[in-house]
Amino acid sequence: QVQLVDSGGGLVQPGGSLRLSCAASGFIFSRYPMGWYRQAPGKERELVAAVSTGGGNIKMYADSVKGRFTISRDNFKNIVYLQMNSLKPDDTAVYYCNRRRGNRTGTAAGDYWGQGTQVTVSA
Repeated sequence: QVQLVDSGGGLVQPGGSLRLSCAASGFIFSRYPMGWYRQAPGKERELVAAVSTGGGNIKMYADSVKGRFTISRDNFKNIVYLQMNSLKPDDTAVYYCNRRRGNRTGTAAGDYWGQGTQVTVSA
């Protein structure tokens, strides 16, 4: 069965960095676009970044994280990463991996989600 396992969250000071990982299993990983979403308390879940199928040459980012976050994928290890630099308190949220629907970087969230990993940015 499809499984996504998120890890790598934690407490970090403003300006710090974290790398999130999502280990995938139960499907042909390289054939699906993958995304990272986040949900802060009292807010809706939002798409942070997505990467295309295959080599992951096409990427998209929310405006709020452009230039600070980088999404990548390793099709040998079946892992998608989110490197987060220059973190801000507004980045505090639970981060979720998702197997997206559609072509390129995907057109919508898919049915499968990781369990989420908490990221807290605070002094």
